[in-house]
Amino acid sequence: MSLVPDAEFMDAATLQAQQQAAWSIQAAHISAHSSFYQALWKGMTPPSDLRDLPQLPLSDKAQLRKSQAEHPPFGDYLAAPRDRAVRLHRTSGTTGQAMNLALSARDCAITENVGGRCHRAAGLRPGMTVVHCLNYQMWMGGLTDHMTLQATGALVVPFGVGSTDLLIRTIREVGVNAISCTPSYPAVLERVLGERFPDLAPRDLGLKIGLFGGEPGLDDPALRDRLRTVWGMEPRNANYGVSDVFSNFAAQCEDDTHLHFMATDVLWPELIDPDTGAPLTLEAGAEGELVLTHLVRDCQPLVRFRTGDIIAIDHTDTCTCGRTGFRFRVIGRSDDMVVVRGLNLFPTMVAAIVNADPRLSGEYRVILDGPPPYDHLPLHVERAGGSVDDPGVGPALEAAIKRQLGATARVTVLPPDSFPLTEGKTRRVIRRGT
Repeated sequence: MSLVPDAEFMDAATLQAQQQAAWSIQAAHISAHSSFYQALWKGMTPPSDLRDLPQLPLSDKAQLRKSQAEHPPFGDYLAAPRDRAVRLHRTSGTTGQAMNLALSARDCAITENVGGRCHRAAGLRPGMTVVHCLNYQMWMGGLTDHMTLQATGALVVPFGVGSTDLLIRTIREVGVNAISCTPSYPAVLERVLGERFPDLAPRDLGLKIGLFGGEPGLDDPALRDRLRTVWGMEPRNANYGVSDVFSNFAAQCEDDTHLHFMATDVLWPELIDPDTGAPLTLEAGAEGELVLTHLVRDCQPLVRFRTGDIIAIDHTDTCTCGRTGFRFRVIGRSDDMVVVRGLNLFPTMVAAIVNADPRLSGEYRVILDGPPPYDHLPLHVERAGGSVDDPGVGPALEAAIKRQLGATARVTVLPPDSFPLTEGKTRRVIRRGT
């Protein structure tokens, strides 16, 4: 399969020979079969040493979209015969045109194994029962993440989204003790419980672990504390991935809330300056855009692929759990960044301030009605359920944003439950007329 057993516990020196050997095979495969990279590299031979990858140009999502538009359905970066593909997925399209993803049997097996490492690290074990509440309709987060959960040996309930009443009954009847979903989904369940199961509190469902992914939020201690208090479960950032690369290749462990990079044997990470593309040293304290290269991939291998995710590297030493991958936080997506008078703002930064006010539900949207530049942050929030209309909420939030972020905000406070229920990814930045 080309995976190294327990690679997440191995040091870099031990893995180096395997990584180089894998890249030698992968580079030859791409050079021979990927028309996309043949054109992008313009006759350049890929370097034999992974440390020299910055000699090659970067690739990005816009190029892949163009490739699929001109060579449907998989693009000319498909590097294996179509009959090698055994599974088709489609990206959510959150950041633009949805993409078709082709996986070979080996691609599927590696993806599931790496994702299994992540969910095991986050605490999912044999003997546990986890309900999986992500969309199964072609999206990677459905079936593929289901298989990564199953790789831990846990009993998986493939529920998907919708039919929330049935979900609540199923959790109670089956004895589900873990849930896999987006960080915003518990708020949906709380609303349904309040409306249709008034005698049930969230804690009554008996969930002990929340395995979250698909959107930001868990870096905010206030959200974690709220999930512990309201639900009685331990929130785990268990599912960080990039659909074009791997559905899940980083997660927190039970000892540390940082994301651990779990795919060192099959995925090569780089860090770049998001504005210039210049390489940055991947070391503690560094911040930049994450760039990834498949070391093993049959169908749609990617080399120096810009993820669009801006991350902060917090630790590169071995964690107390024994895992050796670097530990990081996702600051935000480059396409979600809002520049207000020269300040770079990400939704996660806003969320931390919104969640700190108990008079608010925690839901918010940044609604941009025109193209940049912006001289203020237009922020819409909603009051918490059961709260009274307090005219001081908006000014207090504006003052907190100015004090903590240095930006001027114009806050609109909406009644409780003003934002639509979201069972999948929640879009926090909405751009109109741009």
